[in-house]
Amino acid sequence: MADPVRFQLNGESVVEAEARPTTTLLQWLRSRRLVGTKEGCAEGDCGACTVAILDPPDEGDEGVWRAVNSCLVLLPMVDGRQVVTVEGLAEGDTLHPAQAAMVRTLGSQCGYCTPGFVMSLFESCYRSDLDASWKRDDQLCGNLCRCTGYRPIRDALDAVAGSRPDDAFRAALGTPSPTRPAAYAARGQRLDAPTELSEAIALLQHPGARLVCGATDLGLEITQRHQHPTHLVSLERIPQLRGARIEEGTAILGAATPLTQLETWSATPLPILHRMLRYFGSRQIKHRATLGGNLCNASPIGDLAPVLLALDAHLVLEGPSGQRRVAVGDFFVGYRKTALQPGEILTDVRIPLPDPAARRGAYKVSRRRELDISAVSAAMRVELDAAGRVQLARLAYGGMAATPARALGTEAALQGQPWTAATVAAAAAHLERDFTPLSDHRGSAWFRTTVARNLLVGFEAETREHPVVALPDRHTGTVVLGQTP
Repeated sequence: MADPVRFQLNGESVVEAEARPTTTLLQWLRSRRLVGTKEGCAEGDCGACTVAILDPPDEGDEGVWRAVNSCLVLLPMVDGRQVVTVEGLAEGDTLHPAQAAMVRTLGSQCGYCTPGFVMSLFESCYRSDLDASWKRDDQLCGNLCRCTGYRPIRDALDAVAGSRPDDAFRAALGTPSPTRPAAYAARGQRLDAPTELSEAIALLQHPGARLVCGATDLGLEITQRHQHPTHLVSLERIPQLRGARIEEGTAILGAATPLTQLETWSATPLPILHRMLRYFGSRQIKHRATLGGNLCNASPIGDLAPVLLALDAHLVLEGPSGQRRVAVGDFFVGYRKTALQPGEILTDVRIPLPDPAARRGAYKVSRRRELDISAVSAAMRVELDAAGRVQLARLAYGGMAATPARALGTEAALQGQPWTAATVAAAAAHLERDFTPLSDHRGSAWFRTTVARNLLVGFEAETREHPVVALPDRHTGTVVLGQTP
């Protein structure tokens, strides 16, 4: 039994029963002549298609406005939710504060990118945590502008961030979007979004069924490769798969937890994860992308896998035969291949909380500081004994092999050695034997090996006085090619 998609769009009720399930929200909006939402890249890189969706609360009793890329949201995914586009902001001749700020600071020229920026500013109005410069950079980094330059746009953000204007949108925050199950079918395709894990496992047994959650990766298959899966099973409405908590010294992270929620939560208990998530992608992407999706894509340059390898994480998998646990190092079995059996779902990630005295750091090397794919990523954890000698080393890298992997030979070379610049530099020479990276457009094999070695040397320097590499106001362990780490 399938139902139409029902949602609120700019305060009006919408019922859709004809569009195929793989229609993106952007395509649907523009087909309805709501063309303020622009199509730039259709892959989540430019932000011209940004709209706001009212999500259920992370905690407390208020919903959360999320600025997202409508080019990567499938239409059935907004069932039961409230959606706002740039056309819905002004009340008559009165502009919304986000719009008025862009006008006042002269933040718009050609106007093509402006609606997307305005919707990112709209989200910022209802945030109360934009208390640091890097957080404001993060709020805007998913929107590209080729005319004005970012200073007047940043001025507009500074003017409205956290202002929580007394308007209908703030009132809507008190009414979280429902998370009812959804089942939508049209034109030979189907998308099911159950609220129970057992139902998702059962649906996954249907021939041709594919899992989806945030669709930040699968959405590219649809918009760029023009593929249209016939049956999708969405996990984003299953409460059991969302959230993060600590139980008996172990962090338990739901596989369907959006990365923005995980980023906020991890700042204190897992700062190494928090540090990597800052430059994982734009805020629009992180609102939809999930921990489980990043792992199950099994990309050799997935930024979260090295962190989990460095922390000795385990993954919990559940399927028709029951539940089992797999060490994250055993989960990646080949290029883009995982240990998931047919019908299994990754439900959560379990991380033993590291010793507070352990040296920890995370790094991402890319051509741009933000919104870019890694050439090399790394996460490192080193524990010392009372004499200052290495008793445990975990050095995990992405982009150096067909799968994210630990540098086992380098770890062994550090074992029992004093944690000094000289011994670390000597051990770093083993990286050439640990990995044989490929050369591609992001970097040559020589470059990747050199960067991997320099990151280890830099990690020792950064943690010489402070065990945990903190997240500074504007920068993190991200290195832009051509700059000195």
